[in-house]
Amino acid sequence: MYLKRSSTGLAFCLFYLASYFTNKYVLSVLKFTYPTLFQGWQTLVGGFLLHVSWKIGWVEIGSSSRSEVLSWLPASALFVGIIYSGSRALSRLPIPIFLTLHNAAEVITYGIETFVLKEQTSAPKICRVLMLLVASGCLPFFDPQFDTDGYFWALIHLLCVGAYKVFHKLWRPSSLSASEQQYINYAFSVAILAFASHPTVHSLGDFFSALEFPFLYFYSFHSSCLASGLLGFLVTLHTMKLKGNSSSGQYVTWNFLAKVITASLSLFCFEITVNVPTTCCLLLGGFAEGLLLYPERTDT
Repeated sequence: MYLKRSSTGLAFCLFYLASYFTNKYVLSVLKFTYPTLFQGWQTLVGGFLLHVSWKIGWVEIGSSSRSEVLSWLPASALFVGIIYSGSRALSRLPIPIFLTLHNAAEVITYGIETFVLKEQTSAPKICRVLMLLVASGCLPFFDPQFDTDGYFWALIHLLCVGAYKVFHKLWRPSSLSASEQQYINYAFSVAILAFASHPTVHSLGDFFSALEFPFLYFYSFHSSCLASGLLGFLVTLHTMKLKGNSSSGQYVTWNFLAKVITASLSLFCFEITVNVPTTCCLLLGGFAEGLLLYPERTDT
């Protein structure tokens, strides 16, 4: 059992790294900045592979009532916001900065739980949230590659991520499994993004613009897009496996390790300019993320 969990965790780290690098390559190097098409493709592939996995017995997806599906749709709408805004932000921000801002979603979750739901919290969590707030809040002021649009979409991304986590926590008593929730997310995302990419949707429609993409008929673009869809699904599949077969502390450890490896190796593969204050912000954000390991382990 230990070896099985370890192999699942290592595979998760590998797919997490490869997924981020592939997405960054398509979005920033090839500059395919058409998120309704790119994310629509990824969710279409993810939904198809999840359906195949269900048919061959890798995951369980049962029949759900209409009321359960409808009650989950607000989370699916937030999921669309997460992947759309995340794609926008990642295309303009280096991976370490994007991950630091992504982790700041914990601030939103904490704020809702504390000030809206009136939940009690621990001192370590308060300390962690404050460090995440300082790290993410100072980054825009010190980042030598500051990009207004990148930080704007990162803000939308972390708001959606934080709200999604809170909704998932409140909705937990439902009988929908994680695979069923993701199946609904995929189906809803494909429908919404397909509509949003239509040329008549002037503010979002990417269809005709993408036809002018200079690498549209290049093998590197086709292979990268194919890999992005497959890797995105594999990350999702191994996330569900880790959460289902290990403790919360073990999942958090693997998730933290995947982020550290991805952020560290990206420094050697993609362009990034940092100074001392920016480096301090990134390290503070990483340290704050690492603080989650101790309380999670002591609770399990």
